[in-house]
Amino acid sequence: MADLLLELLSEEIPARMQVRAAEDLKTLLLEELAGAGLKVAGAVAHSTPRRLVLSVTGIPAAQEDVREERRGPRADAPARAIEGFLGSTGLTREQLEERETPKGSFLFAVIEKKGQATVEVLPALVEAAIHRLPWPKSMRWGANTVRWVRPLQSILCLFDGAVLPVRYGNVQASDVTRGHRHHAPKPFSVSSFDDYVAKLREASVILDREERKQAIDARVRELAAAEGLHLHEDAGLLEEVAGLVEWPVPLVGRIDDSFMDVPAEVLTTSMRTHQKYFALDHADGSLAPRFAVVANMVAEDGGATIIAGNEKVLRARLSDARFFWDQDRARRLDSRLGDLDPIVFHARMGTLRRKAERVSRLAGWLAGFTGAESAAAERAGLLAKADLTTGMVGEFPELQGFMGRYYAIHDGESAVVADAIRWHYSPAGPGDACPTAPVAMAVALADKLDSLAGFFAVGEKPTGSRDPFALRRAALGVIRIVLENNLRLPLAQAFGAAHAGIAGDLVGEAADAATVTAELLDFIADRLRVHLREQGVRHDLITAVFALGGEDDLVRLMARVGALSAFVASDDGANLIVAYRRAANILRIEEKKDGAGFDGPADRAIFAEPAERALGTALTTAAEQALAAVEREDFTAAMAAMATLRAPVDAFFDGVTVNADDPALRANRLKLLAEIRTTLHRVADFARIEGQG
Repeated sequence: MADLLLELLSEEIPARMQVRAAEDLKTLLLEELAGAGLKVAGAVAHSTPRRLVLSVTGIPAAQEDVREERRGPRADAPARAIEGFLGSTGLTREQLEERETPKGSFLFAVIEKKGQATVEVLPALVEAAIHRLPWPKSMRWGANTVRWVRPLQSILCLFDGAVLPVRYGNVQASDVTRGHRHHAPKPFSVSSFDDYVAKLREASVILDREERKQAIDARVRELAAAEGLHLHEDAGLLEEVAGLVEWPVPLVGRIDDSFMDVPAEVLTTSMRTHQKYFALDHADGSLAPRFAVVANMVAEDGGATIIAGNEKVLRARLSDARFFWDQDRARRLDSRLGDLDPIVFHARMGTLRRKAERVSRLAGWLAGFTGAESAAAERAGLLAKADLTTGMVGEFPELQGFMGRYYAIHDGESAVVADAIRWHYSPAGPGDACPTAPVAMAVALADKLDSLAGFFAVGEKPTGSRDPFALRRAALGVIRIVLENNLRLPLAQAFGAAHAGIAGDLVGEAADAATVTAELLDFIADRLRVHLREQGVRHDLITAVFALGGEDDLVRLMARVGALSAFVASDDGANLIVAYRRAANILRIEEKKDGAGFDGPADRAIFAEPAERALGTALTTAAEQALAAVEREDFTAAMAAMATLRAPVDAFFDGVTVNADDPALRANRLKLLAEIRTTLHRVADFARIEGQG
């Protein structure tokens, strides 16, 4: 067994592409090795701003020998057929074997192919993987006809310690690499992966990305703590910065006090987006006039010049932000509604102004379900999109909603209206918080319901992985707002109200309210299944409750799922499901045999056995108790009523012959089994529950 070390050294690779490229390179090379019959022990990919690195261990010294048997024509086949077979195998007539088979005497070719030495086949495999590597963007450089993300400077490729003759364009592999661009630019040779990692560290390069991230995080926290501050958590920025430096050196700079009256979100967004700076907070969570920058070198002056240069650049950036802040506040938000008129939301749904007006009306209607004041919800809905026309949001689109809140407060709008503007896009993703204030919930729901109803009405529904209007995210947002706030919102009515609001703005042929509502209920159900599965809820229990149909109250539906989950986890529940399966299977067989169903109550008067009389009584009682419990939404009690059936059902199957000789008795007992099915289906479709019986 031997190891392979591959390094592709280039000019700086964009941070967002590094990890994916390294993993793609690993996947492609492993595919090439597997296709050549070379099984490996393991492979690890690394990336830095300038290099993609792959270490593959446990590669066999040679391919395995291959023995292949191929059946040819009959032994007495025409000569031309035999010659054709010989040509395809490369053998002579004497090398073929003649074997008797149940279908007669046939010719067989036994082809033995000796495996090649790995060192002979590996260069082509490595080159193929490099050529196949997909880049979002790539370029040609110099006289090369091949492409790479940035000009490729060198290839280091060792197999079993020796240079592997690999070439990409005019770059030939060697055992030589370079370290840090400034601290160790001179070339040096390596002999193995361990030697490579050690010498890179001596040359001021930390190869492991996770180690770079930990080093950045720890040092920034240490520097912040020295000033009594805390790091403003930003995992995405940490990931990006780790792709910008090979030898991270965090430093702390100062934000000019004159900018500290600009909203904190503006300052942190400007620093993060343009400069890749980490924000630092006071103990109370407020933004401190400090930032952390991660340099890629150790400066002789301790970083003073680097800090001064970054502070100067930051002042220029924040001056731009302050300009937008001051300029935007010169106009009221409500004066910007007219600026939404020329902005098309969708060609078939009108402008952003029309959407704002629809969201306003729908939020007013939803206020009755969220407990909000209708006038406040309508006002917030009308102003929610106005900040899209401001200079600040034009510069930093991710601040939409946030800036609307600040401008609304500046204009004298109420706090609940301003907060609703801030929260109406939420939740924007699985990790985003949901609005909890009544007005904010109404506006956030209205915005999402309007989009869902409109896009479904014009046929712009998600298909496969395609969801250009983020409707799956909107649906999940509706689900989370409803469930996390325990809102008793009838979704069918909500979708109907949303469709009624947008119907007049739709251009061209569009689906009617009933069609859109039905499709959206199915869509929400599908998204809820995904959401619950991610939380560990069994998919079959979700399906069992959904199968009842007609349920559009998500809170009530979740109560059913929770009660069912607890029920099937109990001994009584598990055993009752086994008995249900037995009853359902017997019914299915006998209904197919008779060509008729056995629905309807069994005749208690002709029960012949004590066990069937006991089961009949138990079913009547359980059905009454379950129905009453369901009506008062006590689904745990409904499940408890079902649990009482376990003993009488077991006794029935132990002591009663269902297929009695008397046809009337047989039919009545089958009706009793159908009653078991019907009674249990009052709380869930038990046929959808898996893994029982």
